[in-house]
Amino acid sequence: MWNRRQGSLRPVGCGVEELRRRRREREAALRKARREQQLVSKRLLRDDTPEEAESGCVDLILGEAEIQQFLWSAQRGTEEKEREGALASLRRGLQCPETQQTFIRLEGSMRTLVGLLTSNQALLQLEAARCLHELSHSEQSAVAEACLPATSYLLTYLSGHSSDFISPHQTVLEALGYALSQLLQAKEAPEMIIPSILGSTLPQHMLQLLHPGPKLNPGVAVEFAWCLHYIICSQVNNVLLITHGALATLGLLLLDLAGAVQRSEGAGLELLVCPVLRCLSNLLTEPAVDAVGGQMELRDERVVASLFILLQFFLQKQPSLLPEGLWLLNNLTANSPSFCTSLLSLDLIEPLLQLLPVSNVVSVLVLTVLCNVAEKGPAYCCHLWPGPLLSSLLDMLAFSDTEVVGQSLELLQLLFLYRPETAQAFLQQSGLQALKRHEEEAQLQDRVQALQQTALRG
Repeated sequence: MWNRRQGSLRPVGCGVEELRRRRREREAALRKARREQQLVSKRLLRDDTPEEAESGCVDLILGEAEIQQFLWSAQRGTEEKEREGALASLRRGLQCPETQQTFIRLEGSMRTLVGLLTSNQALLQLEAARCLHELSHSEQSAVAEACLPATSYLLTYLSGHSSDFISPHQTVLEALGYALSQLLQAKEAPEMIIPSILGSTLPQHMLQLLHPGPKLNPGVAVEFAWCLHYIICSQVNNVLLITHGALATLGLLLLDLAGAVQRSEGAGLELLVCPVLRCLSNLLTEPAVDAVGGQMELRDERVVASLFILLQFFLQKQPSLLPEGLWLLNNLTANSPSFCTSLLSLDLIEPLLQLLPVSNVVSVLVLTVLCNVAEKGPAYCCHLWPGPLLSSLLDMLAFSDTEVVGQSLELLQLLFLYRPETAQAFLQQSGLQALKRHEEEAQLQDRVQALQQTALRG
């Protein structure tokens, strides 16, 4: 998802500030594209029995009369088991597109379903919530739109809990959190849903659910972390979330997740760490983050150390999450000399270089982080060379991927500008020959030529 970097680096006649401006413009465009891609994530939350999973939905297509009967039994059944059974049958039927269409055409069906969430019976609440999230992840636009009027009731229900927002029925909260996360991906969400959420007490409640400690419920936390992620991606009012302490809460949760890895308690960790990393990454791109003091809340070496603990865990167990962690590291170091200093003082350059061979996407992000460090000036470049960095960059120039090579050229240019001795070492290690293989590549020609000139002048 990071393969859209464009533009050329023309260092001849360009100052450092101009180079930095161009990098920031490219990254801004990249972040926008990334947020748009992240707004689609249809995740199913089902625990059907094997028998249900095998049966499929062919035999569960329900007609109007059957749906009405199930809703009537759920509302007015004389026995608790009868009411729960009726909703369970309806929920299984709502896994079928045909039943979903029939359900939304019935007058009052959605209102009845949401009303059942107010029941004082936990299992009945849970089945009603499951019905709602079966509807909310529908691929049919008409079904998703029919769910929108239910949002206000859902918000009222979720916001109506105690100040601790700790319901006795965690499975209900988990299912409702899932349903809300799906509704937040609707194209109407920025205008019709998110303003209502931000105008309620729900954001504070969400953050309480994500605060590490003995009350943290992993399943519930996962669902509301995704809710928070979609709200942040929509950029309706992220400053409000920052003033509510979102950065501080998510930073503490990141530390807690890294601690769980160190204690070998990382099973299923990726389910929570992915939305947490995305939330932090996207909040850090807010222009007003410093103005409201948000950045100060994360200026802690422990954040960088914890992130590297997670990166090592991903490398061994979940390589697909490496880009998420590296994107956060990029956003931490982009405008913060203090985070770059932490990276150097904790001797994390070599562990970062060890990630280069994983994939082209990872390589580009690693090199981008190193560019963030190098552009901070001569004192920072002194920590980057001498060392293994130059030989790693020469290896990167052997790649055919233009993104990897382009980012390598950018990093070399910064090193040559701030640490001229690097240029001589580059020449001595056959650097010009490494550049020659890219002289005919249209996207790289200008940067190759500029780097050759800088190296020879140095």
